[in-house]
Amino acid sequence: MIDALAPLMSVVLATGEQAAAAPAIPPTAGAALAVGLAALGSGIAERGIGAAAVGATAEDPDMFGRGLILTVLPETLVILALVTVFVV
Repeated sequence: MIDALAPLMSVVLATGEQAAAAPAIPPTAGAALAVGLAALGSGIAERGIGAAAVGATAEDPDMFGRGLILTVLPETLVILALVTVFVV
């Protein structure tokens, strides 16, 4: 397994002029990756929370407000990830 990682590690651990020429991941690609992964994680979290919120609201209509707040909470992660786009 270590032998399979050797070519990848040589690119990541490049020294001298190669390392100064270009980063392994450009800043804009890193920001896009951060936002994309945050959105993916938020969507996965909202899937379970939304199903539970709809079930709780079906049993007790007074639970709508709590379910709505809990459904929107993971979306704040995406908003914070979008801040990284403006920082980069």
